[in-house]
Amino acid sequence: MHLSRRVRKCASPGLVLLALALLSAPGPAAAQGRLEAQYTMTLAGLPIGQGTWVIDLSDRQYSSAATGGTTGLLRAFTGGEGGTTVQGTLQAGKPVQSAYAATIKSSKKTDEIRLTVSNGKVKDLKLDPPRDNDAERVPITEEDQRNVLDPMTATLLRVPGSGNPLAPEACQRTLAIFDGRLRYDLQLAFKRMDQVKAEKGYQGQVVVCAVYFSPVSGHIPSRAAVKYMSKLRDIEVWLAPIAGTRVLVPFRVASPTPVGSAVLEATQFVSVAVPSKEASKPADQTPASKASATLPKTP
Repeated sequence: MHLSRRVRKCASPGLVLLALALLSAPGPAAAQGRLEAQYTMTLAGLPIGQGTWVIDLSDRQYSSAATGGTTGLLRAFTGGEGGTTVQGTLQAGKPVQSAYAATIKSSKKTDEIRLTVSNGKVKDLKLDPPRDNDAERVPITEEDQRNVLDPMTATLLRVPGSGNPLAPEACQRTLAIFDGRLRYDLQLAFKRMDQVKAEKGYQGQVVVCAVYFSPVSGHIPSRAAVKYMSKLRDIEVWLAPIAGTRVLVPFRVASPTPVGSAVLEATQFVSVAVPSKEASKPADQTPASKASATLPKTP
């Protein structure tokens, strides 16, 4: 196999979306904050993509939008770009309903997903193109579509309690995610504490979790990519806080591939606490409040 073909497989939009959904939780905290971030993606040390991510959290609502695309020589081969958004409502800090949308474009096709989840159950799903009828594909049952989160809601990791959210307990959970085409579990486990410094924005402590991928349904078990991802034991996600909340999100995601390490990492990670309308006094200051300033408009 030529290197260019290997790169196209390792940098597929599906893998990028999986990187953006490497964590989950019962839901965003009932506090208010905003994050504006920029990321780069490298493969074997070579830049292959970039993207932006904006998150808004309030007492009763949340929204998240991410866009990205391949860059440099890889763009000539794949033309890959995509975007995902979610808007949701909260009750007691937990998601009640979310409306998720994803569009992934390559030089050969466009994949669109529209997904509504209500109280953990899939209520509406639209796929373009529709699922194929491959006899090997594991069917997605009604049970598989219960007690799940969409991938974007799943990127907001709420840490319960009142102590420092940057703690080993943030990693100790198993997650159920449905992205419209694939139902999978992600098991997180604490690895270590570390330090990061963005070119602009957050600098300080992060909690590093190991991530283990287990497909449940919607996949073809015989495919090499599924087998490879299921056997990986070296995926890491580095979690940093959104100011004014108890929500952690990925600052860095790293995963081995057959041609070298794939890394998604924030170059800018700027968050700010937004005073809650219902708050009678300022929220307690936590390490999440260290990020400040505003991010310039992105292209």
